[in-house]
Amino acid sequence: MNKHSPTPDAGAAARAVGVPPAWAELAAGAVVLVLMLGALHGALAWPLGAAGLALAVYAAMAGLVWRYWPDARRGLGPANRVTLLRGTLVAILAGALAGFPVLAGQAGWLAALALAALALDGVDGWAARRWRCASAFGARFDMELDAFLILVLCGLLLALGKAGAWVLAIGAMRYVFVAAMAAWPWLDAPLPERWRRKAVCVWQVASLLLCLLPQVGASLAGGLLGLALVLLGWSFAVDVRWLYRHRPRP
Repeated sequence: MNKHSPTPDAGAAARAVGVPPAWAELAAGAVVLVLMLGALHGALAWPLGAAGLALAVYAAMAGLVWRYWPDARRGLGPANRVTLLRGTLVAILAGALAGFPVLAGQAGWLAALALAALALDGVDGWAARRWRCASAFGARFDMELDAFLILVLCGLLLALGKAGAWVLAIGAMRYVFVAAMAAWPWLDAPLPERWRRKAVCVWQVASLLLCLLPQVGASLAGGLLGLALVLLGWSFAVDVRWLYRHRPRP
């Protein structure tokens, strides 16, 4: 977030008692997560193991936000608060990986949670424009959460038996790309905007979400996800080729 943008101050009470606003907002997110997990446990018998993993995932996410937030004396701002709320849903979905086979019959609820997380992905961008608080931190927070959500959805489809272990390659491809930057720094160069990249991303996310639905069988899911993997691999190959051709020359 832009630290100097005029945004609603949700941390006044926290400052009054000497608690950094960013910390207070992260703590509030944890409270929201606990309440949602309690509701899921009561209504759907959500396993305690799944709840425990969800809390651990949120704690790790909050720790990273705290580590890289540029000014702990200020609140996260409206757009980052929406992203944080989306993070609680992603944490629940990640926690669900520890709930199988008990949660095998709750695929519809998992799809609903994933849809809610994807819907909020557009809200944080709107909030950033509405309150003029867009920043490099907010963009990175949003991007990393998107990447993690995709990896989690791949794991859920594997747990549901909709696809084999190969489906994890969809979610892992970006992380492999980032890891490769250590050996080939030219991979970290900015890429030009391309409609192709956005179209492949939309197909990838839509396929993952669709395949979560109980009505979609393993055969159809395999075809949709296989196509998503092929398109994603092609898109990465095109980008890597462009970066290689435009790498700095000695």
